[in-house]
Amino acid sequence: MTRTIHPRTPSATPPTPATDLVDIDGLGVGYLSDGAVAPAVRDVTLRVRRGEIVALVGESGSGKTTVAQAVIGLLPDRARITGGSVRVAGIDITAAAEQVVRPLRGATVGLIPQDPMIGLNPTQRIGHQVAEAVALRGPRGRQRDAEVLDILRAAGLDDPERHLRRYPHELSGGQRQRVLIAIALAGEPDLLIADEPTSALDVTVQARILDHLQTLVRDRGTALLIITHDLAVAADRADRMVVMRHGRIVEEGTPARILGDAEQPYTRRLIAAAPALAHRGVLEPRFTLTAEEAETGRSLLELDAITKRYRSGRGASADHLALDQVSVRVAAGRTHALVGESGSGKTTALRIATALTEPTSGTVRFDGLDITGRSWRSLRPLRRRFQLVHQNPFAALDPRYRVGDSIVEPLVSYRLGDRHSRRARALELLDQVALPRTALDRRPAELSGGQRQRVAIARALALEPELVLLDEPVSALDVSVQQQILALLAELQQRLGLTYLFVSHDLAVVGQLAHTVSVFHRGRVVESGATAAVFRDPSSEYTRQLLAAIPGRRPNTRS
Repeated sequence: MTRTIHPRTPSATPPTPATDLVDIDGLGVGYLSDGAVAPAVRDVTLRVRRGEIVALVGESGSGKTTVAQAVIGLLPDRARITGGSVRVAGIDITAAAEQVVRPLRGATVGLIPQDPMIGLNPTQRIGHQVAEAVALRGPRGRQRDAEVLDILRAAGLDDPERHLRRYPHELSGGQRQRVLIAIALAGEPDLLIADEPTSALDVTVQARILDHLQTLVRDRGTALLIITHDLAVAADRADRMVVMRHGRIVEEGTPARILGDAEQPYTRRLIAAAPALAHRGVLEPRFTLTAEEAETGRSLLELDAITKRYRSGRGASADHLALDQVSVRVAAGRTHALVGESGSGKTTALRIATALTEPTSGTVRFDGLDITGRSWRSLRPLRRRFQLVHQNPFAALDPRYRVGDSIVEPLVSYRLGDRHSRRARALELLDQVALPRTALDRRPAELSGGQRQRVAIARALALEPELVLLDEPVSALDVSVQQQILALLAELQQRLGLTYLFVSHDLAVVGQLAHTVSVFHRGRVVESGATAAVFRDPSSEYTRQLLAAIPGRRPNTRS
């Protein structure tokens, strides 16, 4: 199943001062550090017209988010505007008083922030938070309540009535992101700034939300500024792509021009690092096992007819069936991927595989041994043979520990070696994950996201496990860093003979790493087999929907 990219046809209306909703001219921004201002954004000039979608793309640290914060007047306290101007609806944000800028937020400019846990109030139910945003436009009572439900549905939150009284921590990351999108939409703004709005979402939900944002642009003339490191999303959705690096705009143009004839080597590297773009929209799985080959090889991990039921209230009818007769086989020395949307049961299956959660029924076997329901004490010797890499390395690493301490923590836990041998092992592991040895004495906050993920992988390898379980290990990383981590995992697997169980909602990433795949949908495995065979000829309609929704592979025209 292959498709060719058809980049968006941009609006034929030429830019004029009358249609410019955002006018950034020579913007410079720096951050105060040790009494000096370190430049973060340099001489940025950018215009966004009404009814236009502009994608600001680049790696972490390129200045994208700083530009977005300047547009809405929400730069951090230590930020300093060092030059230029930012006009929104004719008002210079850089020179206006707070009482002038404040009314613009929500009504004229809406922001979808990147981190849903920071963007939402943890002490308030989500229904109340969305209702507050709706009430700013005037609706009250039943009208307000009806609009809250409509907006949550439009933002992609299924069954919003069930979620209204929940707190943010009771929702998944993707669900929290949808609530943030709903709050931004509630004010019906003229300009919507979306800062990595779909990085935590599955491809099908991502497509639905971006379709909705495009509808706003088409029907209401809303301007949309998308801040993203995902060039495939930008290629699908934008009228113009603006590429940033080291605080400067290095390239600008239509998606067709950027993808077809990028001028800058940096832009070409970003395109090459995006799996769906590198092959012109054709997904090319790295491994080409046949259906027969996929069934061969020694099984290192098996989940056999696993069912998991969570009690969510009184009575059996209130139970939530998270997994229903799920069977998964992971062959030694290979990578098996679990893919599907949020809530499909992938992470539950992973937790059961690591014996962190017990199944309601079914059997888990590791290297032929039944580990179902074993006590922590009896499992402890086996746990040295399988290790977990979490989705968020910043949350998984203790911020108080230096990198070296984090890496050798498993060795300390198992009382292996002395201080000297552990330090030597930590340095060896840093070499294996391609981190400089100087990182040993740094703390997580001093590292980039990609470097933190390398530390998490190094720690998982400390005990020389046979099986590494990876929960969305690259979902929050830039495409170029993502490519580096995937290449690292592939190289480590080949060199150390590792086996991976890899959870992801990104089929383009799965194609780069996995030999075999199981597709999860609502707690069931709807398709399983060799990755190449599943991608080439999926038997399930749900799998076909997932493949069709991958950014960078969809027809890209304004309807």
